[in-house]
Amino acid sequence: MILKPRREDLKIIGFYLGKIILGLALTMVIPALVALCFRELNPALDFFVSIEISVLLGLFLIKICRTDKDLNWMQGMIVVSLSWLVAMVLGAIPLYLSGHWKSFLDACFDAMSGFATTGLGLVQDLDHLSYAHNLWRHLTMFLGGQGIVVIALSFFVRGFSGAFKMYVGEARDEKIMPNVINTSRFIWLVSIVYLILGTLALGITGVLSGMKPVNSFFHGACIFMAAFDTGGFSPQSQSILYYHSFAYEAITIILMVLGALNFKLHYHLWMGNRKELIKNIETRTLFVTVIVTFSVVAVGLAQTGAYPAAVTLLRKGFYQLISGHTGTGFQTIYAQQFGVDWNPLALAGIISAMALGGAVCSTTGAIKMLRIGIILKSFKEDLKRIIMPERAIVVEKFHHIREVFLEDKLARSALMITLAYLILYGLGALVGMFYGYPFLESLFESTSAAANVGLSCGITNTAMPAMLKITYMLQMWAGRLEFMSVFTILGFIFASLKGK
Repeated sequence: MILKPRREDLKIIGFYLGKIILGLALTMVIPALVALCFRELNPALDFFVSIEISVLLGLFLIKICRTDKDLNWMQGMIVVSLSWLVAMVLGAIPLYLSGHWKSFLDACFDAMSGFATTGLGLVQDLDHLSYAHNLWRHLTMFLGGQGIVVIALSFFVRGFSGAFKMYVGEARDEKIMPNVINTSRFIWLVSIVYLILGTLALGITGVLSGMKPVNSFFHGACIFMAAFDTGGFSPQSQSILYYHSFAYEAITIILMVLGALNFKLHYHLWMGNRKELIKNIETRTLFVTVIVTFSVVAVGLAQTGAYPAAVTLLRKGFYQLISGHTGTGFQTIYAQQFGVDWNPLALAGIISAMALGGAVCSTTGAIKMLRIGIILKSFKEDLKRIIMPERAIVVEKFHHIREVFLEDKLARSALMITLAYLILYGLGALVGMFYGYPFLESLFESTSAAANVGLSCGITNTAMPAMLKITYMLQMWAGRLEFMSVFTILGFIFASLKGK
């Protein structure tokens, strides 16, 4: 028998959701202040209206749902899944008020793309968007990359055991510090230190390239947030191609790779344990998959002859490959060139890279390197069992911060999540084909959305069907949260309707 959720469940969910909404409202103060600094009156009003709506909603939920009870697993998961949907709607308000989005649905699409660190966008006339709104687009990626719930755990929610349920619900299951509150704060410490260093590097590079200092450092901050958080938004419509700078491309590659690494690995590197970078199964698997997928892309591009010079092929092909594999979505080519200059083999290589993703407990989406490594280890273990005598005891282990013995439940979990992603990629491709787009392009765009990448072959635009926009939004949401909290809220809704 399915039990109907109790009123107490709704109160607990509403109370903690209200706290997270207040945290989101506080982050909107940053672009509001930037608008005032640049004397952008209308954008400042857009954010003040959005802050007021968010604060009123947050306080309302806290007031009517006030409770001193802790979250259980179900409630924690639902708070997480609802937080991302509410953040999408509230985060879209200042975007829509700017007048650069044709509809509120388009603004929600970009807000979800930002928070989910995807990078697909429907903004109009991006090159003339205000500083404040441009900063907000990139700030949503910075917040989403670290995690909306991580913000709440760092600053608003203190000392309760339900914190771990929310933390896990946001697709993070590794504690770096003794508890998740300190873990969340360490994640922010890493991100802010890299923010300062990355902004300086990109800002100085921009100044040396001839950009005005204010614009250069503003672009540097925005590009860093999109690169380290593997998002893909950029202040200009041409993405990284706008800068025409090899140094800019090299710096962003470094930032993309840093963003694709496990925060727990960052901790060990900061503590001086640099051998972990070489020994870890994730970094080893990432190295192998980058080599394999780039080889496929390089052979495909060589067949087309689109980039006859080896340096150009490396620069164009490798940059798009790393951008896709890390889940970032920066482009140094125009979206239409994927269909014109890249043959099916090259597209297959980059689709595979997007589908695989980076490390667990990082800012990336997709299947993740740890799961791929575990699946490969499982195949190796099964081959050993077939080859070796029946009496032989086969034990397989891998190194992930520490030595871990491969258990059936680890392999099963990795295979289940991998299968869920493959189904998600396929379903999005079917919807694209339903609306008349070719198979490979549909699969490319679907994988980009579901894996939270942001590379586009041209399908994503304001003219695409509304149902396809909604499909990609749901893919971004489910892909970023890695299904667990999404399945929980679907079960909660079913229990509300059918439970007794």
